[in-house]
Amino acid sequence: MQAMIFEGKGKPLVLREVATPSPGAGEVLIKVHACAVCRTDLHVIDGELPRPKLPLIIGHEIAGVVTQLGAGVSRFKLGDRVGVPWLGWTCGTCKFCRSGRENLCDQARFTGYDIDGGYAQFTRADERFAFRLPDDYTDIDAAPLLCAGLIGYRTLRLAGEGRRLGLYGFGAAAHIVAQVARHSGWAIYAFTRPGDAEAQEFAKKCGAVWAGGSDDLPPHKLDAALIFAPVGPLVPAALKVVDKAGTVVCGGIHMSDIPSFPYADLWEERTIRSVANLTRRDAEEFLALAPKIPVRTATTIYPLERANEALDDLRQGRLSGAAVLTPPESSA
Repeated sequence: MQAMIFEGKGKPLVLREVATPSPGAGEVLIKVHACAVCRTDLHVIDGELPRPKLPLIIGHEIAGVVTQLGAGVSRFKLGDRVGVPWLGWTCGTCKFCRSGRENLCDQARFTGYDIDGGYAQFTRADERFAFRLPDDYTDIDAAPLLCAGLIGYRTLRLAGEGRRLGLYGFGAAAHIVAQVARHSGWAIYAFTRPGDAEAQEFAKKCGAVWAGGSDDLPPHKLDAALIFAPVGPLVPAALKVVDKAGTVVCGGIHMSDIPSFPYADLWEERTIRSVANLTRRDAEEFLALAPKIPVRTATTIYPLERANEALDDLRQGRLSGAAVLTPPESSA
């Protein structure tokens, strides 16, 4: 099969012919139809997530079809459409797994980091961590739901309740969570890179009542703010615009250092918290909710061999919504 291979920090991905994996006990082999490109992929390539297996097939927003069943598989049958997210395996026995917080599992393994992912024609996955895709979505439209959607959903849940919600970094995750938040009654205030008029217009098309630069002040105090851009200085900026008892949630897996800020900006029971990974419950809830809203994803399609171009477009902020890779057809 063809796959884009990551060989080390800072190196571009290389298209290679590699052996098609065989599913082990409890695993399914999936023919990849689409794999969305996530900022986490950039963090892996740039060495900000420092311990990936090497060589590695990146990609954890995978949509495809089950083509082979490993021993003991019972959740799926051949031909089922499934999605595979970032969380790829948990131990099931540590204190976090036993308390419903498997996203914090001490021994968790992650798709496209510890486990080969979806920048390929085929991938294999633990059946427990694969999910049926709603029939309402094509594979291309479904792929961004598997991380941008799931992490956005978990981040929103941790924001609590309120009327006015700020979104910092209006990319793949924000354009999905904005739709979920509006469905829940939030008014959306979008913060982009200063001067990025195109992103601000995109945010308004996604339902934002206000859009400006991250250095701007919104017309009202906000009840919560979600940060998806990996920029530490946005944390004190967000604290300044949330009201008393407001919550700032950092939704990324990596962020640059947060600068010091006056205690007065945190006082009055404001909260800063982070989101780590996702749980299977998040996936089940969100994939059931998305078609009811309905969530619509904005995508830009790239063939698999142009993965480096897609990653560069993401890095440079040239995308509205999500980039999605499509592998070439294979009968293997």
